[in-house]
This record gives sequence, C-alpha cells and structure tokens, in this order.
Amino acid sequence: MALMITDECINCDVCEPVCPNEAISQGPEIYVIHPQLCTECVGHFEQPQCVEVCPIDCIPLNPDVVETKVELLEKYQRITNC
Repeated sequence: MALMITDECINCDVCEPVCPNEAISQGPEIYVIHPQLCTECVGHFEQPQCVEVCPIDCIPLNPDVVETKVELLEKYQRITNC
C-alpha cells in the first residue's frame, strides 16, 4: 500500500525532505503523497521515513492503493532504474 497524509497534517515540513522517492509535495492545503511514487520506503529503509518523523502521526496506509511488498519493491526498481 502507498501511504497518505490525513487532514490532521499541520504542514510542519518534516516529511517532504526525508522521502527518498520525492513522493511528497505541498498540496492545496496540506502535504500529499503521490501513490505512483510511494514505496513505503521499500528498497531504501526498513520503515517509512515520513511516518518516523511525523510529529502528529497523520500518515497511515492508503486503503485505496493496496500493494504487496513485492509490488512495492518492483515500483522501487522502476523508479530508481535498479
């Protein structure tokens, strides 16, 4: 699954720079995670870095984008050309 940022986001700016796939950007009101780029940090880290740094715990799994670890790894390989 990709991750998503809920409307509890306080725009603290800590999640965007830690995303290795540049999947996080500023949306109209809060930060957003682009599911086509989010691999939950599979291939980069053991844990999603945005979740690790979020001070208010507003980054859950996105129930609309269901992916297995294998699919996330394949996406990582496509994104990074590995």
